[in-house]
Amino acid sequence: MTENHPDGRELRHYTARERAALGKEARAAVPRSSHAEFSPGPERPDPLGIIERQSATRLPELVPIRYGRMSESPFRFYRGAAAIMASDLANTPRTGLRAQLCGDAHMLNFRLLASPERRLMFDINDFDETLPGPWEWDVKRLASSLVIAGRANGFSTKERAGIVRATVRSYRESMRAFAGMGNLAVWYAQFDEAWVRGRFGSGLSARGRERWAQAVTKARSHDTLQVFDKLTRVVDGERRITPDPPLITPLEDLLPDESRGRLEQQITRLIERYGRTLQSDRRFLLEQYRVADMARKVVGVGSVGTRCWIVLLLGRDGEDPLFLQAKEADESVLAPHVGASTYLTQGERVVSGQRLMQATSDIFLGWERVDGIDGRRRDFYVRQLRDWKWVAVAEDMVPRGMRTFGALCGATLARAHARSGDRIAIASYLGGGDAFDRALVTFAERYADQNERDHQALVEAVEAGRLPAEAA
Repeated sequence: MTENHPDGRELRHYTARERAALGKEARAAVPRSSHAEFSPGPERPDPLGIIERQSATRLPELVPIRYGRMSESPFRFYRGAAAIMASDLANTPRTGLRAQLCGDAHMLNFRLLASPERRLMFDINDFDETLPGPWEWDVKRLASSLVIAGRANGFSTKERAGIVRATVRSYRESMRAFAGMGNLAVWYAQFDEAWVRGRFGSGLSARGRERWAQAVTKARSHDTLQVFDKLTRVVDGERRITPDPPLITPLEDLLPDESRGRLEQQITRLIERYGRTLQSDRRFLLEQYRVADMARKVVGVGSVGTRCWIVLLLGRDGEDPLFLQAKEADESVLAPHVGASTYLTQGERVVSGQRLMQATSDIFLGWERVDGIDGRRRDFYVRQLRDWKWVAVAEDMVPRGMRTFGALCGATLARAHARSGDRIAIASYLGGGDAFDRALVTFAERYADQNERDHQALVEAVEAGRLPAEAA
């Protein structure tokens, strides 16, 4: 019996024994120790050229902010360099086993989020680059991010190795656990705050547990009402988004009257039309709100320069807000190396990947394609701006805390991959030993070295005036 997978592959319903055999065959073809390899040759594409090609399609006045943020440190550079790493990973050993990838699975893209049932969950957050591909690429990006962050914090080589081993071991052991579960059990698996505390709390010091409790409290305070108070003010009796240029720029400060009017109409239509991609009950809820104001927002590190709009909607009255973010979705950085998306729009690619990998997703997550005021057609995905979110501060972590956090991220990534990939084959490939764990310790250190060289190249390009940079 065969069926078509969303990424276009034809799948056979193998038995568990046959799927385990696939993993062992992959192990014979691509030894687990081979994943330590990373030795780019002279033919490696210029990393700054990759970044510049991305910038060519972005808002030119915001590109210097992107370069400014990436030049601040090797870790910030890494966060904006998913395209560079995708190019590098394309030349590393592949198992041939695929899953839906996050595509940018660095440590700060794992965080606390709200479920529709108002429970606090730990999950992956950023899916701009999601596509089906080699499962090991996400694991390598996560492991490398931990080494880079550990170096920034002054951790020793031994401490960094312990962090990576704990992270990859958690991924491996979690995948083996999921391999023994039924399909529905895997699909229903989710890591709420209580589960995280019970599973990983013992790995933290007393101070670490106190910080986790503070993070949970802080996450619950980061809701729509909090962002409403923070980002808006009353002007002539109406709620308006507060300017904070260049990070937040209301449309009235961005364009002259005629162009602004056209852009307001297009963004309003985007919000109205994207509702068709929501479930019917959620579309009904969205229709009870009206658009009150909108602004351009600068987001992230790697995403700086893409078009991103925040939209204030009001419901029952002027104190009943809903903040949506409409973010431009371009082709995934993975696409040149694993194949183009099969979805009609890049926005649908992002949303579908997120729904597949996350245990539970934002009720307002959807997509739309619109024509800009410059006549170009662009894809967007839409979600709530902020809803019970908390992100870790890597600079505040001690080795023990980062080791526990990495293990949590590893388990979370395994759960996401188990939903879409062949968890039995992947688990069989990884096995019960630590060969893959040790290989990734070596890979992550080697890639951190390369990342530092690339970051230095960016700094020198900025200092030489080749690339413009500004702080923001």
